[in-house]
Amino acid sequence: MAYATGITLASRSILPICSRTLSSPLRVASLLVFNEISSSTFFRRVKVPHFYSTSTTPLFSSVRCSVQSTSSPETLTQAASRPNVVDILEERGLLESITSENLRSACSDPKVAPLKVYCGFDPTAESLHLGNLLGIIVLSWFQRCGHQAVGLIGGATGRVGDPSGKSLERPELDADTLEKNIAGIKKIIIKILGSNPSSGSSYMILNNYDWWKDMTMLDFLKKVGRFARVGTMMAKESVKKRLESEQGMSYTEFTYQLLQAYDFLHLFKNEGINVQIGGSDQWGNITAGTDLIRKILQTEEAAYGLTFPLLLKNDGTKFGKSEDGAIWLSPSMLSPYKFYQYFFSVPDVDVIRFLKTLTFLSLDAIKILEDQMSKPGYVPNTVQIKLAEEVTRFVHGEEGLKEAIKATEALRPGAETKLDWNLIERIAEDIPSCSLPIDRVSGSSIVDLSVSAGLFESKSAARRMLKQGGFYMNNERVDDENKRVEEEDIVEGKGLVLSAGKKNKVVVRIS
Repeated sequence: MAYATGITLASRSILPICSRTLSSPLRVASLLVFNEISSSTFFRRVKVPHFYSTSTTPLFSSVRCSVQSTSSPETLTQAASRPNVVDILEERGLLESITSENLRSACSDPKVAPLKVYCGFDPTAESLHLGNLLGIIVLSWFQRCGHQAVGLIGGATGRVGDPSGKSLERPELDADTLEKNIAGIKKIIIKILGSNPSSGSSYMILNNYDWWKDMTMLDFLKKVGRFARVGTMMAKESVKKRLESEQGMSYTEFTYQLLQAYDFLHLFKNEGINVQIGGSDQWGNITAGTDLIRKILQTEEAAYGLTFPLLLKNDGTKFGKSEDGAIWLSPSMLSPYKFYQYFFSVPDVDVIRFLKTLTFLSLDAIKILEDQMSKPGYVPNTVQIKLAEEVTRFVHGEEGLKEAIKATEALRPGAETKLDWNLIERIAEDIPSCSLPIDRVSGSSIVDLSVSAGLFESKSAARRMLKQGGFYMNNERVDDENKRVEEEDIVEGKGLVLSAGKKNKVVVRIS
């Protein structure tokens, strides 16, 4: 890694707290041999009650797109007609806390220029996941209301790892992996924010490695360290939990909040970015930034923080995990079809709340859908289909949505859509598959083949499903247990699809 190549404090540029060679072995508890009373922060937390509480450019360069002037008469006219984005977020259950109510008034005050709002994404993987989607959605709401959205990729902080919500220190990533992850995340943000239908809105993508790579340890201690109070840092919830754990916390992780705080200071001072947003677990890191800005620049409430609730299911568990792992936003890691299916499977108890938080449908339109669910004759999963369509379109675009719908329809048992091998190949990555020689497929009993392919554990289970009317081959129901596979059943001579009910499927390839 770039930061762990030796240390010469006064002469060599080094991000001090990212050097695991120096700091990781140090445990915070062993450095603190005294108790310090936590000082209060300047910004008080405004807890917002919400009704859904269960509710190939150079890699390290920045991307800037159509930055607007903030002083022209045209800008002031736009400000006069701006919807209040904080009110919108609150109505939709997307607001947890804000550092000051002045942020709410600044959102629509015609005398205040459009805000510049950023959300940070550390490159811990090659793709963002569903947990990151709320941050992009909130950024998009600011965009749609006339403000500028900024995506900050943590090329520097990703080398440290945010301890918030983590019981163990994140594994260290090598430089090649980090670069690959940064490129993947940048591509996703550009695709989503760049396709926002808002006219006149703009966005930026920055990388904090750009300003951290030349920071020396002495510079950091002088610029940031002397303004940091240890008691305040220890009072952060993410720090307290880790210090109480058996694993404890390294000095590297302990100082993560100072890196994020300095990011906000740098962005505020050099880019005019005045709002940082994040999930509710980021409150401590965000207020560390607003405090640092106040102390160093001597400003009064010029920088704001806003948090949104974490994405949870009705039972309080995290939404965004499947049996196969995380729900990724990159189509190379999770196909649009599989992404669509995840939202299609949302239970009724969660679907209306997710329509409010994850889509841009009007609340009136959502209320109509909610009322339909309780009326006689309502077709099950109609609202889930709408949720799946809206979120898939936002993340994967119209082409991705078309691909997902086509695959969904083609794989629906009894569907009239004729399967072709190109379509089967596209969806084969998302469902189980096996390869069998032609002599074990053509002429074989459909019951025997279903067991050989792994669709059923036994022939008796296959016969039971067949009698219940839930056995399909290439989406056509099989009614005869003596049915044998014929040459015309093999799609283009390359394979076929067997289904048990709506969800269990297997692709049989001819090897």
